[in-house]
Amino acid sequence: MKKLISKTAFVTGGSRGIGAAIVTKLAQQGAAVAFTYQKSGAKAEALVEQIIKDGGSAIAIEADSAGPEALTDAVNKAAQQLGKIDILVNNAGVAYNKNISDFSLQEFDHTMAVNVRAVFTATQTALLHMPDGGRIITIGSCLATRITSGGWGLYSTSKAALIGFTKAVARDLGPRKIAVNIVHPGPVDTDMNPAAGDHADYQRANMAIPKFGEGKDIADIVAYLAGPAGSYITGAGFDVDGGTNA
Repeated sequence: MKKLISKTAFVTGGSRGIGAAIVTKLAQQGAAVAFTYQKSGAKAEALVEQIIKDGGSAIAIEADSAGPEALTDAVNKAAQQLGKIDILVNNAGVAYNKNISDFSLQEFDHTMAVNVRAVFTATQTALLHMPDGGRIITIGSCLATRITSGGWGLYSTSKAALIGFTKAVARDLGPRKIAVNIVHPGPVDTDMNPAAGDHADYQRANMAIPKFGEGKDIADIVAYLAGPAGSYITGAGFDVDGGTNA
């Protein structure tokens, strides 16, 4: 049964990987979905076409999450076309991996702009269009709470910040019955982190279930939190990581 009929959703970074899986799942559940993309225009167009072919509703909006004005415009454009935003999924993210001594200030600023400031910007803007009882779901990382190898100083910092943001905003929006949660993926088979990649065996060695997840594994918990069953869950974090952080 489709549980998101009459609902609308806005997903940042939805053209590929985990984002595309989330967009697809929400559309399959009946939501009209708008999503942003930056460089993957062909993939975004193909995703929209597939969702429409399958009987769903989707629109793609080009926007760089590092730019607050562009992201604000994208959220407002989506709300204008969809009529409202019931569900916000903060998915867009970037990752650099290098020793803390080797990071540039530009890399720090870019990481925080996409992984933290964009979440603030999209949330604040979406709230202008979100009815009471809405949902805000942010994609964090298992590396927010446990680091198993070096090089993740910036990425882990940015994702850890989202835990505090989620808990605080859950308190702010509780009176409006808007549920705010964060999902922490572990290793997921994507272009950025393929299951056959050079570092895949190391990651599997740290899991209780030694296999990479799929995008749908993350999309399933997002859809659960976005649906009726998620109405009484807020300020919570969900590890979907094959037991990486067990």
